[in-house]
Amino acid sequence: MSRTAVITGGVSGLGLATARRLRQDGITVITLDVAPDADLVVDITDPLAVTTAIDAVEQVDILINSAGIVGPNRPLWEVSDADWNTTFAVNVTGTFHLCRAVVPRLRAQGWGRIVNFSSIAGKEGNANQAAYSASKAAIIGLTKSLGKELATSGVLVNAIAPAVIATPMNAATDPEVLARVTSLIPMARPGRPEEVAELVAWLSSDYCSFSTGAVYDLSGGRATY
Repeated sequence: MSRTAVITGGVSGLGLATARRLRQDGITVITLDVAPDADLVVDITDPLAVTTAIDAVEQVDILINSAGIVGPNRPLWEVSDADWNTTFAVNVTGTFHLCRAVVPRLRAQGWGRIVNFSSIAGKEGNANQAAYSASKAAIIGLTKSLGKELATSGVLVNAIAPAVIATPMNAATDPEVLARVTSLIPMARPGRPEEVAELVAWLSSDYCSFSTGAVYDLSGGRATY
């Protein structure tokens, strides 16, 4: 059976690596991004734009919510309302908008896979990244809740929680912050995008059949729970 995946943030970083990996499995990939070379150029913080875009897609079987931003790299008391709100708008509300638009279709067909991108920061918290850490913790809560709501529907919802991965987003992170969080990884290196994509491919497949509302770490040994 031919399946179609919608991948937010699908033209760079982990989204791009995931798109390439899913295509290897014969899955049709539709990228949704603010970047002009995306299949669907959409601001995921705009609920109407998201609904309109998803309504225009003929088939959706898999949703990969990989779009995200790092947000401010500074102590919490120096974070502006605007930076805090923007981080949550992209990382949390954008994921909510996509799930809300796609879930009714997945439920109606009795099969679907949703993979949300959280972060090890959502479990442990990164100093000077309160907005990012809190937003990624919210993704974990959203995933667990939605996974339970859909547990008997044939639609599985899981999250991944990577540590530092060698992506353009992290390349733009303050070097001191990046060095500090990388130093927390027992394997002493960042992860590779293709390593993340392999896990996402499994979570998007029929091979994943008894896991929902779960959070999978890719942390090089950093995760403690």
